[in-house]
Amino acid sequence: MIQIYHNPRCRKSRETLAMVESSGQPFEVIEYLKTPPTPGELKALLQKLELEANQLVRKGETIWKTQFKGKDLTESEILSAMAQYPKLIERPIVVKGPRAILGRPPENVRDLL
Repeated sequence: MIQIYHNPRCRKSRETLAMVESSGQPFEVIEYLKTPPTPGELKALLQKLELEANQLVRKGETIWKTQFKGKDLTESEILSAMAQYPKLIERPIVVKGPRAILGRPPENVRDLL
């Protein structure tokens, strides 16, 4: 089953969700702002994405700029920050089995579908 970490207020996330829906494959929507992933879940997502934590952070968010920017954070500290402040998580993330894709741009997800 496909999982999409989705923010309904984000245009790119909505576009990606529409692509997943049109694929006809079963999927689950995870509204990560309502149900934030734990640091462990984020670490597992990063492994599937083949990214490091700092590559998944939305560095333009005010919370990042005011509380974390310029600090020398460990991977674990970044994961904890994203779990505490899920707005920091880049979106959308689409997971299918052992692979995951960041849906920015949404066309990236075609390879996974």
